[in-house]
Amino acid sequence: MRIVLLGPPGAGKGTQAQFIAGRLAVPAISTGDIFRANVSGQTELGLKAKVFMDAGDLVPDEITVAMVKDRLAEPDAKAGFLLDGFPRTIAQAEQLAESLADLGHGLDRVLELVVEEEELVRRLSGRRMLVDGQMVQRDDDKPETVRHRLEVYREQTAPLSGFYETVGLLSRIDAIGSVEEVTARALRALGVDPEDPSAAPAGA
Repeated sequence: MRIVLLGPPGAGKGTQAQFIAGRLAVPAISTGDIFRANVSGQTELGLKAKVFMDAGDLVPDEITVAMVKDRLAEPDAKAGFLLDGFPRTIAQAEQLAESLADLGHGLDRVLELVVEEEELVRRLSGRRMLVDGQMVQRDDDKPETVRHRLEVYREQTAPLSGFYETVGLLSRIDAIGSVEEVTARALRALGVDPEDPSAAPAGA
């Protein structure tokens, strides 16, 4: 199966990506991993991206999309994948569709992890890190900063929800509960019985 995972900061995307992809036996692919691999490997795209990253600028969509397309063309993604962190905008979603079409594929499903804003603020602002023997709050996890991050998400990335809903690919997943409960909901949305480890996705 070819899946995109959406959700705001604090929704648990990274954790769910690993669990869902593991159950489906497909790679969980994050844009962060793709960027790091290209930059450290000094690929042509990685060198181009590094110029923008070093300047503190956003990497242009065409470079990001090209990196993602290269990654999705690798052998381990031939039978499917779970994309976490891409696309972030409708323009990227349209370019992803074109890239997949070039590879002879299309998306099977888009999962959106849904969590109320107050719960997201509670989760993120409750995080602590150890500094000089003391547990302190990171600046980017302060409640006012968290709310700004969520506002940016709503403006830039949340419209993807409507985009994918319009084309009939979206499933919204209640992301409140234990990791196992949320994973089970996601698997059911994909047509997989979470209680049956041998069950294959519908249409797989």
